[in-house]
Amino acid sequence: MDNLSKQLIDYFISILGESNVLVNEPMKNHTTFQIGGPADCFLQVSNLEQLQVILKCIKQTEYEFMILGNGSNVLVSDQGYEGIVLALTGEFKDLQVSGNDICAGAGATLKEVANYALSNSLTGFEFAAGIPGTVGGGVLMNAGAYGGEMCHVVKSVTVINFDGEVFHMSKDEMEFGYRKSAVMRRPFLILSVVFELSVGVKEEILDKITNLNQQRKDKQPLEYPSAGSTFKRPKDYYAGKLIMDSGLRGFRVGGAMISEKHCGFVINYDNASAQDVSDLMTQVCDKVEDCFGVRLEPEVIRIGRF
Repeated sequence: MDNLSKQLIDYFISILGESNVLVNEPMKNHTTFQIGGPADCFLQVSNLEQLQVILKCIKQTEYEFMILGNGSNVLVSDQGYEGIVLALTGEFKDLQVSGNDICAGAGATLKEVANYALSNSLTGFEFAAGIPGTVGGGVLMNAGAYGGEMCHVVKSVTVINFDGEVFHMSKDEMEFGYRKSAVMRRPFLILSVVFELSVGVKEEILDKITNLNQQRKDKQPLEYPSAGSTFKRPKDYYAGKLIMDSGLRGFRVGGAMISEKHCGFVINYDNASAQDVSDLMTQVCDKVEDCFGVRLEPEVIRIGRF
């Protein structure tokens, strides 16, 4: 609480309740790397009215803030995050079906959406069943796997700006690209997404999800904490193969390691620090560039001081 006044903390508690205001909260508890020092304040926000009040307050105080989904694509500094972290819970995890459309709150996980689609015999979302992220984070970065991407199924997106104003964006307005969207470049937070799917056969949908999950289990180091695929795919190459062909399979820095199972993954092999992971990523990028003249770009977002 060194960087936040007791008055501000008490105000957050009056809005959210004491159990939803966590001071000096270790971010390792909220990231799939299981790494990260404390955030000054971690707020669990459960409805739009709360979010609007909190955003207005943060804007007035000018504290740095960020929104966190499943923590699956981030690396938080060992020193933590000097600011306020917002996690969307409650109504932001709601799922509703209307015909072939599913409206999903930004805080729902992609796995939950895939299972909900399955239960309603809707197909098209199977590719995302194993992506370890939330709707908000997945759509923000146009996450994808096995030939599918969020842009293939997004119909519209509801966002909020830092003044608390709510807007609706069409698929075209999202300007999706490889691991990016227009929201990344604008002061917006995603509130919910409408996915447009197709009627399918439940047994066939289940079979596809099962097969894709088995492929993921066979090929990816799911037994270790990681942030998923660590590097973006360079044009005309595959990051994992470049890393493997550079002789870096099993390469370690401290407790961080290039997975021996899939070289595109950096894993928390043995109580790695954030600095271990960051240094390993940099050394891998340098080595691959030396070997092949290709500079890898991390997909994982560094948060805090490195």
